[in-house]
Amino acid sequence: MTFASAPGENRLVVIILRGAMDGLDVLQPYGDPMLAKLRSTISVGPGQGATDLDGFYALHSDLAMLMPLWQAGQLAFAQAVSTPYRDKRSHFDGQDVLEAGTGNDVPNFQRTGGWLNRLLQVMPNAVSETAYSVGIDEMRILSGQARSKSWAPEADLTLSAQGQLLLEQIYHDDPLFRDAAQDAGELGGQEMLDLDAKGPTREAQGLARFAADRLNGETRSRPFLWPVGIAMPDSPR
Repeated sequence: MTFASAPGENRLVVIILRGAMDGLDVLQPYGDPMLAKLRSTISVGPGQGATDLDGFYALHSDLAMLMPLWQAGQLAFAQAVSTPYRDKRSHFDGQDVLEAGTGNDVPNFQRTGGWLNRLLQVMPNAVSETAYSVGIDEMRILSGQARSKSWAPEADLTLSAQGQLLLEQIYHDDPLFRDAAQDAGELGGQEMLDLDAKGPTREAQGLARFAADRLNGETRSRPFLWPVGIAMPDSPR
């Protein structure tokens, strides 16, 4: 797919946090006196390093690099929003509702496919490179009939030319495995060999570089899954 046939120049990035993020610490309503009364050791407001936004809200100090976007009118926040899910208060069921894009009118066991995949099905000229999922787990948001690709920082599949040819011959008559093997061969060998960082920082840098490369190219949609138990380096808890 070339830029001439690409479905627009807009990019959509969806970050799904399977762990936890404290929204009242990321965007601190310090203008409400109850915040200082109830959360004095967590949310501190602009007087202790957070960046004031509008006289009522302040941005966590570790996210100060986002201020140019806020000042340019390219960044907005939405607080106290939720899906209609209230059934068993299951974190996992609630996550499925969010990714499926359905309401309570659809039973949980019938929630198949994701809203982003449904979007791809009606997007002109969409191909597998139009959308990527980034993470080690399967993401319901991209499940469905439209093809997409996936990648994880831990991916490491390096095949010789002979091995790649053998794999193609084995799966030649099976479109499902053939396409999956081709995608794995293309993406699995993209290691992070030139990154000096270690641990979660190295993983985050590799993820950011991969995402930037694709978003500057053909990719138009990309959901990220940051799994439970790993926090972004230097991010608010």
